[in-house]
Order: sequence, then C-alpha cells, then structure tokens
Amino acid sequence: MNRTLLFLSIIGTFLFTSCSEKVDLIGNFQETAVVYGLLDQADTLHYIKITRAFIGPGNAVEIAQIDDSSYFDQVDATVTEVLNGVVTRSWQLRDTLVDNKDTIGSFYAPFQKVYYFKTLPTSATEAQQISSNPSLTSLHKDAIYRLNISINGGQFEVSGETALVKGLTSTATSQNYMFKFANNPGEYISTGVTASNTGTSFVLNAQLDVEFNEYIGMNKTSKSFNWNIGEINVTPNSSKTFTALGQTFYNLMKSNVTNDPSITRRTFKGIRITFTGGAEELYNYMVVNSPSSSLAQTKPSYTNLSVTNNKKVVGIFSSRQTFSIFKPFFTSAQQAYIRAIDKKSTKELCTGPITGFLLFCSDHPGDNVIGQEEAFACP
Repeated sequence: MNRTLLFLSIIGTFLFTSCSEKVDLIGNFQETAVVYGLLDQADTLHYIKITRAFIGPGNAVEIAQIDDSSYFDQVDATVTEVLNGVVTRSWQLRDTLVDNKDTIGSFYAPFQKVYYFKTLPTSATEAQQISSNPSLTSLHKDAIYRLNISINGGQFEVSGETALVKGLTSTATSQNYMFKFANNPGEYISTGVTASNTGTSFVLNAQLDVEFNEYIGMNKTSKSFNWNIGEINVTPNSSKTFTALGQTFYNLMKSNVTNDPSITRRTFKGIRITFTGGAEELYNYMVVNSPSSSLAQTKPSYTNLSVTNNKKVVGIFSSRQTFSIFKPFFTSAQQAYIRAIDKKSTKELCTGPITGFLLFCSDHPGDNVIGQEEAFACP
C-alpha cells in the first residue's frame, strides 16, 4: 500500500511540476552574421554580401522567402587598402539591389541586397587623381585589403583581411596559338589550354566562351555558350594544362545553335579563354564545404573572419584573379595566319558529320583567297 501511494505521489509531482510537452525550437538564439566577399584585381566594381542567419516561429521555408528576415537593420562597412604597412585608400560600402539570384531555391529571389564599392572615380577630385595615376582604377596587386563591418550601430563587428591572387599567365596569349579540334573528317583531336604560371593560386578553373554568328538574310545575331573545361587544386607558381576535346566542341556547337529554320547561314566568331585562380583561404573554404564522404556526415567549419561580443560569423573574405584572352576567328586580311581554330577544324565545323548540316561557312580571309576559295567558304 505504501509503495502504491509513493508511486502515485511521484507521478502526481511529475505531472504538476514538469515542463510543458511543447518543445521550444527557437531556444537562445545567437546572432550570426553571414558574409561572402571575393576581391578581383580585374574588376573595378566589387560586391560583398552581408546577411544574417534568421530564426523565428512558424515555417522556416516560408520565413526564408521573406527578404527582411535575412537583413540586419543597420550595416556600416569599409574596405581599406594597406600597401607596405601604410593605408593608401579606403572605401565606404553602399548597398544596392541586384536581380541575378536564381529563383530555384529556398530563399527569396531574384532580388537580393548586396554591398559594393568602386575603384572608379566618384568625384572630380578622384577623377583628377586617376588621370595622373591610371593604376588607381583597380586594386593594387601587392596590397592587403581589410574588411570591417559594424552591425546595428556597433552591437558587434566583423572583420577580415586578404591579399590578392596575382601572377596568372598563359601560353595562349601567343598570336600563333589556335585550337585544333579535328584532323581528317570525323577524326577528332584535343587542344591543351595551359596556365603557364598559376601565380599565387591554390585552386584554378578554366572556361571557354565560344562565340558565333547567326544570319537571317543580312540580319546578324551574336550567340555564345560557356564551356567549363576543368577545375583543380594547384600549387602556386606551377603550370597546369586543361584539355579541350574536339568532339565535345562540335557537340556543344550543335546543341547551342538556335532552332530556327529561317536562319540562312552561320559563321564562327572566336573563343574567349578565362582562367580563374582562387586564394588559399578560398581553397580551404571550398574544401571544408565540399560534400562529405563520411557516413557520419561530420564536417568542420572554416572562416577567415572574426567577430566581437560573443556573436557568430560564417563565410569568407578572400580573393581570386581572373585572366582572360580572346582568340578571334580572324582579325584582318593582312593577318590571315591568325585564327582561333585551324583550317581543318573550320572545315569540320562546316562539313563534318556533327555540325555539317547547320549552315556554317567560313568568312576567314585565309579561306576566301580569290581564285583559291575553299569549298566551305561563305559565298
């Protein structure tokens, strides 16, 4: 009997004094800044994204569609240039809306708020300074750049710094460099695209932007497509060669032409080669955030940003270098030896089994020598 009373007493105490069965998913929220910024000496306009992690009652998916949920009330941010230990320039970041965010995803789109600064002149005084020193229109390759962000009137601050990636070079800058995608009809070969010096990069990406023209009578429309030929980890001051496969080139040409029966002819225009090298901090961030191969799915976190007042920060402030070379199909009749793709590759484009029915013809001066016109030359 005593045991029964004791048991009922314990149950009663638990029922009347225990917590509610409702689970508080919000708990004690710690304010977290989310910052992403990559500086590039090739740019004169630089964007940095500064948002906040959000939490609140209700459906998180619905909250993610509300842009204000991800913005701080007040952001004051600067980027400072330091060269040889001396502050040389400083920029106050301004906010703007851009509309390039993919609408496929959980978060609000296509508009998003970002912060930016320009190295172009914003006043008559700056314009005068730049006229005497044109290098001021870009970031200095040897400088250190420091980011400082004050959140909500100084409630907390986020800071970080980065050097710039520099030193990327390529053998493709030679006038004699051209792509060779075909040898005999239907026989495809590859061309190496080499970064002769990776500079201070730790990760390197190579892409080709292929350009061509489509005609309806005398009306011309320019078309292009992007071809990613690789991304790989590299060591600084080394070389790396990517491979552009011939058969892939012709298949991409075929899949990117306009499906319009009124088109009367197409001509090749050129290829832009773009190398993008990433800094060591960016490489570390990419490695940490790559998909986990562990069954436990445990992953460390990485950021090169610091934060005050026991707040949290995620993201990266780093740099990359973009190095671009455009190889035109031709420049002039006097320089007929210069061409983006060689004559055999041109013939394959115009008459080969993959693209030969797409009305491509060659308007290259070397293929249109009077009295010696190639069969695939434009009429």
